[in-house]
Amino acid sequence: MSDLRLLEGDGTVSAVELGPGLTVSRPAEPPRSRTVYAAAHVVPVAWAENVPGHPAVVDWDHTLAFRHHIWSWGLGVADAMDTAQRNMGLGWSATAELIRRSAHEASTVGGRLVAGVNTDHLPNDAATLAEIIDAYAMQLEVVEDSGADAVLMASRHLARAAESPADYERVYAAVLGRASRPVVLHWLGEPFDPILRGYFGPDVETAMQTVVRIIDDHRDTVSGIKMSLLDPRHEITLRRRLPSGVTMFTGDDDNYVSLIAGDDAGHSDALLGAFAAFPPAAALAVAALDRGDTEEYHRVLGPTQPLARQIFSAPTPFYKTGVAFLSWLNGHQPSFTMVGGLHAGRSLRHLSEIIRLANVADVLEQPELARERWHRMLELHGV
Repeated sequence: MSDLRLLEGDGTVSAVELGPGLTVSRPAEPPRSRTVYAAAHVVPVAWAENVPGHPAVVDWDHTLAFRHHIWSWGLGVADAMDTAQRNMGLGWSATAELIRRSAHEASTVGGRLVAGVNTDHLPNDAATLAEIIDAYAMQLEVVEDSGADAVLMASRHLARAAESPADYERVYAAVLGRASRPVVLHWLGEPFDPILRGYFGPDVETAMQTVVRIIDDHRDTVSGIKMSLLDPRHEITLRRRLPSGVTMFTGDDDNYVSLIAGDDAGHSDALLGAFAAFPPAAALAVAALDRGDTEEYHRVLGPTQPLARQIFSAPTPFYKTGVAFLSWLNGHQPSFTMVGGLHAGRSLRHLSEIIRLANVADVLEQPELARERWHRMLELHGV
């Protein structure tokens, strides 16, 4: 077996044995015991002006092929979310096209698809509550017209404009009142976006009460909530307060293994950027839960947790770089590039730790290809 070279913290190089990688077949059917979405990223045209401040130029063939890869493992796709670089390189024009294209592709294979609704097309950081409601409603219409289901994402504009929990309730009531079918709410925490500090309320308990009131007042419109605070205690607390029939989708990329496994009081389903980094492992693990084989679930998914924590380590908004890096290593895109030049968001040492942990977790889909690409990258950087 080949050796995999790794970069140490002092600049020296070590070597470990390259693992066998993915050596299993796809499950025979989609997950039954859990609903699972992988939040997919976008692939840029490598030679285009995908640099900070320029509009995104998307490689649609590879971007959509990656979504088919996720669907082929029986998972759903969560599209146009923060993993797709909303507010970090992907503007609304490209986002709207992504939603329409992905919805069309989903319809050709019966793939499950949800798509993000936000206010990121507004021209200025400051906006009134009325303007925020109209902005949400416009994007909601685009998503619903495409045939996708909507995830009502946390809005930076609303975080700036809201002066009390009542303002959040007012905005969400107005937007949910315009939805033609059930939507998923999204509570994205400060680690992912510092601007969202205090979203729904000044402290977690107040925010949680706000969320529960919004859901209770719109039981026919809210099908679930994705929670991404990176604190399992808060997720479990809210999960136990949710009305019957409202799904908790974990967005906790640091603790998903235990949250999806659940406890005597219930479990979380999944809507995770981490699962875009290794869809096969996610699919195989949940298939084990379908069989009641919790030991196999932990054997498959447990080793991915250290990898996800490395990908999502602080500064957490740059986790998208790790997702794209693994996509490149696994042969799903021709270059390690990102819109907005975000591939520069992580150090070479950080990426070395990602490939080391991916090797340990056996999530390299084509180990020799990953090794070749990584070694060429090291050489390019003079290592």
